[in-house]
Amino acid sequence: MDIDKLIARVKAILMTPKTEWPAIAAEPATVADLYKNYIAILAVIPAVAGFIKGSLIGYGAFGIHIRTPIGAGIAGAIVGYVLTLVLAYVMALIIDALAPTFDAQKNPVQALKTVAFAWTASWVAGIGQIVPWLGWLIALAGGIYSIYLLYLGLPNTMKCPPEKAGGYTAVSIVIAIVLSWIIAIVVGGILGTGAMMSGALNGSNISGSGGEVTIDKDSSLGKLDAWSKQMAAAGKQMEAAQKSGDADAQGKALGAVMGAAMGAGQVEALAPEALKPFVPETLAGLKRTDFSAERNGAMGMQISEAHASYSDGANRNLRLEVTDMGSAKGVMALAGLASVESQKETDHGYDKTYKQDGRLVHEEWDNNDKRGEYGIVLGERFSVKVSGNADSMNDLKAAVAGLDLAGLEALKSHGVKNG
Repeated sequence: MDIDKLIARVKAILMTPKTEWPAIAAEPATVADLYKNYIAILAVIPAVAGFIKGSLIGYGAFGIHIRTPIGAGIAGAIVGYVLTLVLAYVMALIIDALAPTFDAQKNPVQALKTVAFAWTASWVAGIGQIVPWLGWLIALAGGIYSIYLLYLGLPNTMKCPPEKAGGYTAVSIVIAIVLSWIIAIVVGGILGTGAMMSGALNGSNISGSGGEVTIDKDSSLGKLDAWSKQMAAAGKQMEAAQKSGDADAQGKALGAVMGAAMGAGQVEALAPEALKPFVPETLAGLKRTDFSAERNGAMGMQISEAHASYSDGANRNLRLEVTDMGSAKGVMALAGLASVESQKETDHGYDKTYKQDGRLVHEEWDNNDKRGEYGIVLGERFSVKVSGNADSMNDLKAAVAGLDLAGLEALKSHGVKNG
C-alpha cells in the first residue's frame, strides 16, 4: 500500500471528481486490490471515530454524560467495520445487477470501484462524529456528497447513459439506505442503542418496460432524480475553480457544491442576535437563568444555536435549545426518501420520533425521574427542543407551544442563496 498514492486519490476524487472518475474507470484492478489498498483502509475511519465518540468522549442528554463501555464500544466498532466491508461488496453486486435496467454495462469490478470511490466522502467525513456540535453536520455532508460522487461515477464505470444516471443513482441509494439501516440495527444491538427507519419507498412509484424505468416525479425517488440532475450543473462551478488554481476559489466552490448537494443551495444561518427573540425571559412560568447563542461554519455550511436554562430556584428546571440547521434544511426536505420513525417503550418511559402535521417530532420521557424532552422541526430548517423535569410530557409540549413558533418558521427562507 502506497499511503501517498492513497491520499492523492482521496483528494482527487473529492476535489476533481469529473476528471478523476474517467481515470479510475480506466485503471486495471481486482476485488482484492480494491479492498486491500482502499476500502479496508478508509472504512476504518468512521468505525474508529464512532468508538472514540461513544466510549471515550461520550454523549450528553438531560445534563447527563453517557459513555458506552469500552468492551461494547470495541465490539460495536469491529462489527460495524466488518459489516461495512460486506455492505460495500453487496452494493457492488446490486449496482452490477441493475446495470441492464439503465442501459449500463455489467462489470463486477467496475461496480466495486463505483462503490469504493463514491463512498470516499462518507468514510472521510465519518471523522466528524468526534467534532462537538458540528460533527453530525460534517458526517451528513459527507454522505450527501457521496451520492453526488455516485451520480458522476456511474456513467464512467458502468457506462450508463448520462441521462439515466439520476435514476440509477436514486434506486441504488434507496437500497443502500435499507442495507445501512440493517447494519445500524445490528451495531445498535451491541451498543444498546437502536432506531427504526420505515417507508424508504414511501409514496414512490417505479414502473418500467423494455428496459426503460419511469419514476413518479412527485415521489421521493422522483425528487432525488431531479436533485441529482441539478448536481451536474453545480459541479461545473467546482470544475472551473479547480482549473483556476485558486485555493480560495476551490474552497468556496466546494461549499457551493455542498449547498447544492443538500438540496437548498447555500444558506446563511441566522445570526445569534436573530435567534435571541425566540428565547423568552420566562418559559412555563420559570425565569431564565442563563443564555448563549453562537453561529459556526464548516465545509461551506453554517449552523446557529441558542441555549437557555430556566428555573424556579428549587426543583423545576427546563432547558431550551433553538437551532438553525442552515444548509441542512435541504436534507430535511429530502427526508421523504427515508421516513424516519422510531418508538421504544420501557418499564419507566418511552422514546419516539414521528411526523405530525408535516413536522418531525421527538418525545422522550422517564416516569421515574419525571424528566423528558420534546422537540420539533419547523420549516424543515429550525429545531426547537425543551427538556427537563415536569409533571408530564404535556407540560413540555405546552412550553414549546408557548414559544413564537410561527415567527421562527416564517424565517425559513431567510439567508437562502439559490444562485
